[in-house]
Amino acid sequence: MGDALMQMINSVIAYLPHLIAAIIILIIGWIVGRLLGKFIAGILDKIGVDDALRKTSIGKAIEQSGTHIVSLFDLIIRWFIYLIAIAAAASVLQLGFISELFEKIILYLPHIAMFLIILIVGFIMVDYFADILQAWGKTQNIEFLGLIIVLLRIFFYFIVLMLALSQLLIDLTIIYTFITPIAWGVGIGLGAGIAVFIAFGLKDRAPEMMDNLMKKISK
Repeated sequence: MGDALMQMINSVIAYLPHLIAAIIILIIGWIVGRLLGKFIAGILDKIGVDDALRKTSIGKAIEQSGTHIVSLFDLIIRWFIYLIAIAAAASVLQLGFISELFEKIILYLPHIAMFLIILIVGFIMVDYFADILQAWGKTQNIEFLGLIIVLLRIFFYFIVLMLALSQLLIDLTIIYTFITPIAWGVGIGLGAGIAVFIAFGLKDRAPEMMDNLMKKISK
């Protein structure tokens, strides 16, 4: 009985350094996660990512949910560091199954990051060019241009979404099989529609525009 007790005590004593090291790793991970999250979020806020996102559809949806966009980036970065710390602590504690689980999660995180980057940047670009086209259309009074811009937004939102989802290693073969012909048809139809509407919208202004162009060239 005494030998068994001493063996158990020795095992606990031998395991204590691992436990202390794991606790230290978790504390460091918690501190680094919080500091790095605030630092990166602060940089993104200063360069105007928050304001740019707020103008997009995805940004408006995030804002309406009561979550600040910068806070969302802060949260993502924090948990990325937290998960790394948890995986490292589990490895120190020789908890192989937990360590392997978190390692798989960590390896998948870059795919989630690329998904978010493509989705956010893509939506910002689509909204940016759609707003430019809409502002130009207001000066030209082109009929049905507003409807065309809405359809273009939806079409390019879908393309961005498909590109983003592909980063999550999701098999989109079935979706591509059905959507690709439809997308080509919609794209060609929209292109032809834009050409026709712009042609009709500018036919009365073409002489005036050409005169202005020739005057600028002559100068």
